[in-house]
Formats: sequence, structure tokens, C-alpha cells
Amino acid sequence: MKISYHGHSVVKIQTAGKTILIDPFITGNSLTDLKVEDQSPDVILLTHGHNDHVGDTVQIAKANNALVVAPNELADYLSWQGVRVHNMGVGGAYNFDFGTVKLTQAFHGSCYVKENNDMIYTGMPSGILFKAEGKTVYHAGDTALFGDMKLIGEMNEIDIAFLPIGDNFTMGIEDAAVATTFLHPKNVVPIHYNTFPVIKQDPHKFKELVKDADVHIMLPGQSLEI
Repeated sequence: MKISYHGHSVVKIQTAGKTILIDPFITGNSLTDLKVEDQSPDVILLTHGHNDHVGDTVQIAKANNALVVAPNELADYLSWQGVRVHNMGVGGAYNFDFGTVKLTQAFHGSCYVKENNDMIYTGMPSGILFKAEGKTVYHAGDTALFGDMKLIGEMNEIDIAFLPIGDNFTMGIEDAAVATTFLHPKNVVPIHYNTFPVIKQDPHKFKELVKDADVHIMLPGQSLEI
């Protein structure tokens, strides 16, 4: 399984001949190396409905007939835009031909803001547990630290975790380090930082605090194999 990071919370997974994009915020993302027109995923996974996570989902999904897997209300909203969707709820899992997706809790908000400033409620935010090829990937989405991360760590052998460290809107560095002790991942990648001034952070400080996992500070476009 090949996994690459593309700035903010954008993660790409290539497994069993399939390409999966998580939270494809490309347009307006100053840190990403991706171009919308170059993306051809089979699947898009979304953690929640904020614009910096839904991003370019509709355009990319329509261009590739990609399946979008998202929390229930967000999936409904995207289906109204002509996107092929699979609705899920927090705590639920589903076995797809490309792997198993389970939505976990995340403590955050979730709404989509349209150009006229209408706010569309998009349901509960989530994290994502993705399993394929005997590997487990945890993308926490946007979240605060919460105690049930211990359960996620106890119930799953996590090969790699993507955790926000930006603070202000999500966990900061110290809380993300505690989350790592709860989750017990083999590898951890800090995400959701430096995109905007208010979430400016030094990921090396996070690396210094984490003692029981391999921390990978990934630049946009870098990848690793698990």
C-alpha cells in the first residue's frame, strides 16, 4: 500500500489497483502539490463537510465517476450535486471492493458554506479507519483530543495515523501527542497545519513529544509504503 500526503488534510492511498483520495482540498490550498484536473481517483473519502475538506470533491468525482463515501447528511448533499455517493454513519463500517471503511467519532463541526454564505448542515464530523491488504490507516479528520481514542487504539492495530496538530480549530501539538499514546500507531503523520496563519505550527515539536511511534513529517507529494 502506497500512501502520499498533499498538504492540509489531503491524503492519497493506492491499494489493489485503486486510488483513494481523502479530503481533496486542492483549489485554495497553498500547500498542495496537486492539480484538480490531474486527479483520477476511484474513490473519495470525506471526514466532514467543511469547505477545506470537501474541497474539489464534486468536480473530481464527476470527472471520474468516483464513488464518494461520506457521513450521511454530507453524502445526501453531494448526491444533489450529481455525485455518486455511499452514505455512512459514525460507528458504522462497510466492506467495499477496495477495502473496509469505518467512520469514527470526531469532536468538531460540520457544515458547507455556499457562495451566497448559506450554511448547509452536513451531519456529524468523523474520522476514518481504512483497512486493506492487512493494513489499517486512521485519518482523524478535524478533531479535539477525546478519551475514546483509547478504544480506537485498543480495537485496531493501526499501521499509520494522520493527526491534526494545527490547534485553534483542532488538536494542537501537545494534545496530538497524547492522542498518539492512546492510539498506539506504528507510524504517525501530522496534518492540518500551516495552511493558514491561525494554524501555524512547527511539526518538529510534535515529533519531539512522540516517543512510541515513528513520526513522519511529510512534505506535500511525499509518499511511503506500509
